[in-house]
Amino acid sequence: MPTNQSRPTLDAILAVTRARVATLQACAPELERRAAAAPPVWLFQEPTGNVGLIAEVKRRSPSQGAIRADLNPVQHAQAYVRGGAVAVSVLTDEAHFGGSVQDLERVAAAVQVPVLRKDFILDELQIMEARAAGASAILLIARVLTDRLAALAHAARKWRLQTLIEIHTLAELERALAAAPDAVGVNARDLSTFEVDLRQAEAVIARIPGDVAVVAESGVENRADVERLAAAGADFVLVGTSVAREKDPEAAVRALIGVKRESGIRR
Repeated sequence: MPTNQSRPTLDAILAVTRARVATLQACAPELERRAAAAPPVWLFQEPTGNVGLIAEVKRRSPSQGAIRADLNPVQHAQAYVRGGAVAVSVLTDEAHFGGSVQDLERVAAAVQVPVLRKDFILDELQIMEARAAGASAILLIARVLTDRLAALAHAARKWRLQTLIEIHTLAELERALAAAPDAVGVNARDLSTFEVDLRQAEAVIARIPGDVAVVAESGVENRADVERLAAAGADFVLVGTSVAREKDPEAAVRALIGVKRESGIRR
């Protein structure tokens, strides 16, 4: 696992992302054309009686280091779906997570469930890129988008993509709700320290209005963690490392599904 000294900071990650976005400017007309011509996508389901599991294609991370360097995104995604995942998340940041837009495109073409593009989205060009690649939804991080959150959420709707707006603290909740998200993600991981605190996540989840779908993110290692987050009011959990690293990802997902939602906890 990387030491604190070797981990990139959030600012460093965003600097790499801005450079990547700058390279997209040259192909903006082509991205717009492809996004406009992209076929309809699978929509995320409404919450059901059980906590829905979103399983992530993930080779490495700044906090964990190498997770599964030989991960085949299509084979893993298909195994997740066989195991009962209701959606697949694909990390498309190459520098820090080992992902790519090509991974997203291949997974979206291979599974019949919604596919989330998980990245540091800073510009509408990335939204068009996601739509062209077949994504159903994008992640928007409230902490990163201090003044562009609402605008990018609007752009996502324009391109017929659903939005998962991520928060870490209650202070970010009002802005997230004002952007009219399809779901609010509560990340138990602090992007400043990369530390995970499920207790804080539970407290934030409990304060989100009951008519808003909630996705608990980070820190889910086993079924007990899913049960714990369900008890706090989570409708979905997004699970990455604990399923991506397994030789049998289908079984890893199956071990986490079927947890009952605790409806009515949030008001």
